[in-house]
Amino acid sequence: MDVHNVNIDISAVEPKQYPSNGYPEIALVGRSNVGKSSLTNVLINRNGYARTSNKPGKTQTLNFYNLDEKLFFVDIPGYGYAKISKAQRAKWGEMIETYLTTRKQLKGVVLLIDGRRAPSQDDLQMYEFLKYYDIPTLVLATKMDKTPKSKWNKEVSILNKTVDLNDGDEIQLFSALSKYGKEEVWKWIESKTGVK
Repeated sequence: MDVHNVNIDISAVEPKQYPSNGYPEIALVGRSNVGKSSLTNVLINRNGYARTSNKPGKTQTLNFYNLDEKLFFVDIPGYGYAKISKAQRAKWGEMIETYLTTRKQLKGVVLLIDGRRAPSQDDLQMYEFLKYYDIPTLVLATKMDKTPKSKWNKEVSILNKTVDLNDGDEIQLFSALSKYGKEEVWKWIESKTGVK
């Protein structure tokens, strides 16, 4: 999909604030600083549109990016950031869980995992959660430009061994720097949403 117009339509914390126009939605989920903003910028062909933050845990709302009045990317607050209070974490957890389990327009989740290391416990728990609710998931190993290409097969092998993939779910390598994997991510999104 070639994206021409992008707007952050809504920042929501509860269902009554979600968009009401019925466009399909793809959620972007992952640890703080795993590369959700970088992925968004690559997919929409805009440098710096989705802001990368120097302060992990800064995103505190569900941010709905409206792409060409056809599709929403939903940026979900990053998990696994230690400096957030337990109360704040519980509040975020509830907000995220409510969205992921009740939103009819949600057609799939891109779960971003840092490709330079094995998935964390948080990553695996998030994947098991998505699997339990049978939400189609693309496991995206990010920051692959920081790993020599000769080790990429090894990374995929580690992911296949540690992530117990649901039928139909996929693993894809991605680099925001070289844009490796961009076409494959779009193909997956198009296959889940029907948007071209």
